[in-house]
Amino acid sequence: MLRSFLIYLSQAGWAQRMVTGWSFAWNVASRFVAGETNEEAIAVVEELNAKGINATLDQLGEHTSRAEEAVQSTEEILGILDAIEESGVRAGVSIKLTQIGMGLDSTICRQNLRRILERAKEHDNFVRIDIEDTPYTDITIEAYNETLSAGFTPETVGMAVQSYLYRAEEDTKKMLENGTRFRLIKGAYKEPPNLAYPKKEDVDANFDLLTKILMDATLENKFVKVSEDGRTPPVPAIATQDDKRVEFAKQYAKKIGLEKEFFEFQMLYGIRRDLQNQLVDEGYQVRVYVPFGTQWYPYFMRRLAERPANVWFFISNFFKK
Repeated sequence: MLRSFLIYLSQAGWAQRMVTGWSFAWNVASRFVAGETNEEAIAVVEELNAKGINATLDQLGEHTSRAEEAVQSTEEILGILDAIEESGVRAGVSIKLTQIGMGLDSTICRQNLRRILERAKEHDNFVRIDIEDTPYTDITIEAYNETLSAGFTPETVGMAVQSYLYRAEEDTKKMLENGTRFRLIKGAYKEPPNLAYPKKEDVDANFDLLTKILMDATLENKFVKVSEDGRTPPVPAIATQDDKRVEFAKQYAKKIGLEKEFFEFQMLYGIRRDLQNQLVDEGYQVRVYVPFGTQWYPYFMRRLAERPANVWFFISNFFKK
């Protein structure tokens, strides 16, 4: 119930106006968001790189309502790709297609996506297309497939898959045929029970199944390792802070003989730093998803929805304001 309410609030304009008006809200959100500017985000990535951790930078924003906003978001993403190149940090980029016009104008979205991928290719960098809620799943996959048809390769563009969706296994197997690099996540949106597993144990079981599928495909097809500059990920990116899911992935990779360089763990900025450092010490590839920007409210609310401890952290700061 609490999770559903917080996800509702993440999409409610009235709640966004209220929460972002609280002076303490950003102080709490900054635990999960690496500042509002390119310079602040790059500085965070430099700190992570110094610890042996790669990064994915996400210029926060979604569901633009005007073509001009979609173009502006595209310019900002191009700017962060340039900033990565200039600074030399070990990082790629993640984007949401609703941020650059999907759901508003498909032609504008595809034009903006092409511009981003061309810049990424120019810099030998990698762009992850995030999966959003189910009204956009099919058109996101379609847009991704179109990029491959246009000549872009899995070394430049990849996808994400959500284990709480019933369709996830079929989608994953289909896209693995062309070597798609996947970010495997559980899913952070409110979905109806006819489309997504309502029970956590089923989501977890499907997450482990997808981990096996990705690792098996990597071993069978001898896909590439993490790139030397840390920007391009391997095919399986196991994105979780769940100790049991991490342990399952470690043990399954060991069982089938998949070396640590051929997969990576991904985690969110500000969450489970202890686990991130532990995995690095054990010789695993780790990448941290680093969101930044002024449009932090929806992302922040979804992080609160994921863990009750985050909610109490927020409430305790409310009474300290």
